Amino acid sequence: MRASGNTLVGSHHPNRLRAVATTGLSRTLLLGITYSGAILVAHWLAFLIRFEFHPGAEFRDLYWRTMIWMLPGELLALMAFGQFRSLLSYFSLPDARRILLASASIGIVSLIIWYSSDRVYAPPRSIIVLAFLLDAAAICNVRLAFRSLRERQRSKDNSNRPLRRMVVVGAGDVGASLIKEMKSRRDLRMFPVALFDDDRAKWSTHLHGVPIVGRPELLIGGKFRADEAILAMPSASGKRIREIVQIFNEAHLRFETVPSIEQLVNGEVRASQIRPVQLEDLLGRDLIKLEMNRILDVVQGRNVLVTGAGGSIGSELCRQILKYSPKRLLIVERCEVQMFLIEQELIGLGCKTEIVALVADVLDDNRMREIFERYKPELLFHAAAHKHVPLMESQPYEAFQNNTIGTKKLAKLSVEYLVERFVLISTDKAINPTNAMGATKRLAELFLQAIQKHNGNRTRFMAVRFGNVLGSSGSVIPTFKRQIAAGGPITVTHPEVTRYFMTVQEAVGLVLQSATQGEGGEIFVLDMGKLIKIVDVARQLVELSGLKPDIDIEIQFTGLRPGEKLFEEINLDSECMIPTEHPKIKRFMGHPLPFEELSEGILRIQELGVGMDGNQLKREFQTILPEYKPCITAI
Repeated sequence: MRASGNTLVGSHHPNRLRAVATTGLSRTLLLGITYSGAILVAHWLAFLIRFEFHPGAEFRDLYWRTMIWMLPGELLALMAFGQFRSLLSYFSLPDARRILLASASIGIVSLIIWYSSDRVYAPPRSIIVLAFLLDAAAICNVRLAFRSLRERQRSKDNSNRPLRRMVVVGAGDVGASLIKEMKSRRDLRMFPVALFDDDRAKWSTHLHGVPIVGRPELLIGGKFRADEAILAMPSASGKRIREIVQIFNEAHLRFETVPSIEQLVNGEVRASQIRPVQLEDLLGRDLIKLEMNRILDVVQGRNVLVTGAGGSIGSELCRQILKYSPKRLLIVERCEVQMFLIEQELIGLGCKTEIVALVADVLDDNRMREIFERYKPELLFHAAAHKHVPLMESQPYEAFQNNTIGTKKLAKLSVEYLVERFVLISTDKAINPTNAMGATKRLAELFLQAIQKHNGNRTRFMAVRFGNVLGSSGSVIPTFKRQIAAGGPITVTHPEVTRYFMTVQEAVGLVLQSATQGEGGEIFVLDMGKLIKIVDVARQLVELSGLKPDIDIEIQFTGLRPGEKLFEEINLDSECMIPTEHPKIKRFMGHPLPFEELSEGILRIQELGVGMDGNQLKREFQTILPEYKPCITAI
């Protein structure tokens, strides 16, 4: 237990325990009284119906004799089925099912007593059946009454908030869930006025009492008075979502959307948890199906080490790895602030896996050896890297140290400590590199391929390449958002520059899938979809902000930066593709350089590079990487 000032933080605080106990006792007493009243009324009504509302004195006596045991029996049954632990203001179908089971159990006991010929304490069979039906209905109505009171109170508490007229685009299951939520929760202050859908078969019908009008294009022209719109089409294509966003903008409607289909399928969120439309929605990426059993076989019960755990890729790796129940997750990060944030987040997930936060630099030989010696990692994901192209272009030795030497040191330790699999997070910029960052990543790939064939190695080394990750630090998306927030202009290097884009979730999911397929020495390339023009991304972000590109926000072209390509490639000409079992993953194999020769070349650059200027160091890279086309800048 930790103290904060004079307030103790912990579940064992005496005052808090007393408050919880008092609340629980009050709820139990209230439920006991209301349940008892409902049961007595329901059973008496069953007697009245059976005897045409004129039961004789002997049947009134029978009613009280049966209720002597049936009332406490049914209260015990309700308690056994959890109806005394439920919150008063919540009631759902599972609760109704449990109430039916409790009432049915008493009915069955009554029938058993009746058939045992001891009919002094059991009513006639017709009354038993009637009592079951009326009893269950009465208790359900008690619970519904509590829920209705809660909704009424919420509405009263939020009555000062304006009622928003809502339109929903998408009349499928997700749209139905949204309409139901709006109608059942008055506190949301959302009033659905119309539904729109592309399916003609749904037009001129109603969903939960809300009319399905037609296609979303009908919103243009002001025919429908609405304050906001919700896009409830999580499986729609990116093209269609872009069209609908354009419709919302033309209709001057604020708009939001439901979570992605991947989040809904994985059960991470509910359909009612709406959020702003994001660029990922406009890309329309297909839901990636992972072979989860294979990933489980590789991860479950093992010590897994992730370097660069505080970064965009590293942190998502940690989140997804935890789903597969590793024995221990070792998170290595040299930035204390980032380490603290990811450690707290992972602990908050409540997994049983032991999480070990290790502040360390992969270039620190003694520290990393200590980690390998103590924790014996069996699976290693190497995400620590310098990845910002313009920054590394002006200081290539830093990129070389972190990206190449860091990988080399970890690879050697992995061989020594018998790590089973080593996965390097690489980049599409390592293919025919034109910048220092890409060149140092390519050197790291080459070293892994060379050490794979080296004598005595038992580790499976592999690399995974992918393109830009949406929203990651250093990507264009956060930069564009800042520029839009500042009123513009948005700066794009070239009108024809294109890039591959992926979400961090799908990139990491495919990294884990690649780890299951590697035999050693491969470079996996993820299916990144189509090349997308950066200027189109900028325009779409402006539209998502409710503004018009080139009118509200200016787009300026600044020219390609040193080391920047117009487009990225998938593989080197010297690499041959070998099919994989997953449609979204390509496997490439190349001819590894001799280990000793490559090691000497890297060592030479490491020793001489400290005293070299950037241009000299880039030419040294070329001695190992003839495909590297450096940008030589004026000093």
